[in-house]
Amino acid sequence: MSHPYFLTVAYAGAGFHGWQIQTSLRSGQGDLWKALRAFDPEAPMPQGTGRTDAGVHARAQGVLIHTARSWDPYRLLAALNAHLAADLRVMAVRPAPEGFFPRQHAVAKRYVYRLGLGPAADPLQAPYRWHVHQAQPLELAAMAAAVPPLLGTHDFSAFRCAECAAQTPVRTLHGIGITPVEGGAELVFEGSSFLMHQVRIMAGTLVEVGRGRRLPDSLAQVLQSLDRRRAGLTAPPEGLCLEKAWYEARWGMGEPSPWGESHRRQG
Repeated sequence: MSHPYFLTVAYAGAGFHGWQIQTSLRSGQGDLWKALRAFDPEAPMPQGTGRTDAGVHARAQGVLIHTARSWDPYRLLAALNAHLAADLRVMAVRPAPEGFFPRQHAVAKRYVYRLGLGPAADPLQAPYRWHVHQAQPLELAAMAAAVPPLLGTHDFSAFRCAECAAQTPVRTLHGIGITPVEGGAELVFEGSSFLMHQVRIMAGTLVEVGRGRRLPDSLAQVLQSLDRRRAGLTAPPEGLCLEKAWYEARWGMGEPSPWGESHRRQG
């Protein structure tokens, strides 16, 4: 009999070639599995909620593990962290219901893309921001004006990378928030799920609007074109962080999605 637990995992992405396990490169999934097998040698591979890209961070990667025996949640957290490097931490542990799978039962996610603005990059923030070098301020109001056509359910082919293997490019985007913060800005993307590089391409395209390199009303045409070449650059990974995930309410794994479950995670 195995015992399922749900972990909230955080990691600084610079040291990882993504979440998904690699043959020879370091990954979040691989490191966590190695730590688990240090005291539970037959444990199956941990299963995460999202496949973050190389260099992308996570504050709340939801992970399902199975152990051979029952654990007090805090003792399991401490045991795992004792075998993990400092750039990957288990932040919380709770028992999981039988049949729950994070990736399949996620209904929404929040990613935050952090921009550094100003004349020079802040060395204390640089590992977690994309510093936009320019003499003139980024026009955040123009970026906000460009957002509305992207909201709702659409074919996001223009905002997916060529290597994306998703079965469908259709996704539901609930919201994009653009908030000034000290020394920069935060772009908050909330949706049912996201295509490979979708958030980074949307962030790069919005920055081009903010720089005056494309008009705010041009994104509707980009979206309708279904052509990746019409969208902007792919923003670098260090600015992106998986901040939160919501799961089907029937599993009792955290608060329900604010948008309901009518737009389930597309494949």
